[in-house]
Amino acid sequence: MNASASSPATTTTAKPAADALAAPAVNSGRRTLMLTLAFIAFMAIAPFLGAYPLFLMKVLCFALFACAFNLLIGYVGLLSFGHAMFFGLAAYVSGHAVKVWGWGMEGGLLAGTFVAAVLGLITGAIAIRRQGIYFAMVTLALSQMVFFFCLQAPFTGGEDGIQSIPRNPLFGVIDTKNDLTMYYIVLLIFVLGFALVYRTIHSPFGQVLKAIRENEPRAISLGYQVDRYKLLAFVLSATLAGLAGATKSLVFQLASLTDVTWQMSGEVVLMTLVGGMGTVFGPVVGSAVIIGMQNYLAGLGEWVLVVQGIIFVIVVMLFRKGVVGEIADRLGRTKAS
Repeated sequence: MNASASSPATTTTAKPAADALAAPAVNSGRRTLMLTLAFIAFMAIAPFLGAYPLFLMKVLCFALFACAFNLLIGYVGLLSFGHAMFFGLAAYVSGHAVKVWGWGMEGGLLAGTFVAAVLGLITGAIAIRRQGIYFAMVTLALSQMVFFFCLQAPFTGGEDGIQSIPRNPLFGVIDTKNDLTMYYIVLLIFVLGFALVYRTIHSPFGQVLKAIRENEPRAISLGYQVDRYKLLAFVLSATLAGLAGATKSLVFQLASLTDVTWQMSGEVVLMTLVGGMGTVFGPVVGSAVIIGMQNYLAGLGEWVLVVQGIIFVIVVMLFRKGVVGEIADRLGRTKAS
């Protein structure tokens, strides 16, 4: 009698508790969706507010690159020091396909992205066997191998890179020589890439990735094949990084060694940390901050690096979770109080 009488009470108590836990997740999802729509709307009208399309396109390319990197470090806990190899090699392949083979823009993008995905599969199969700093060093070593390949390969142009890459029409119809037209194409590419990252993060697959990040031994004990999840996340991250690199080469009509150096890998790490590692919008904000500094402080010459270093130190000290992460954390605490 006591057991049967107590079960309705238990059920009644559990239901409000479950609703209370589900409410923040729903509100967070709606808030993220509203922010995403607001961001897209703002970027759609940004060229008419005085922003230069070329600057905006550079921000979007690196924002996609940073989002791809954040998927790996922020949600799997894998720090890659070699992500520039996907970004840079895809830029070379895309530029070569368009300039030498005469492919359309869509063909160049697909070629660069595909090569980055294949390279990600090979690199990931090697790197995920290690963890922590060893994983980072393996990716750095492989990235240096790709750098020297790009330096010596005949189709890359050596130290000169691939210059004057033509903006061939998209699907043979859409003229991409106009910067404003090209900008909206890049914006569409970014939105599709961002949507893929967002969907991945908020899928059951993404929940497993977070479980691996938080406690890998426990994830293994629950029966998950951790290495397969890591490899799939690595390939997805490499593919999106390649898409960003291929897009960048067609926007600026240039693929150079700068795109594949270890400094480029460090730059995307900086963007992610400044914006907020493990947040959806953090990499976007971080890339806007870093690219904005490079653009508007270009007159300082080499001092730009010093200024970036100072800003990075300030962010680490005052915004330990990144700009977006710290703001979200403080807003959460304010609502809780």
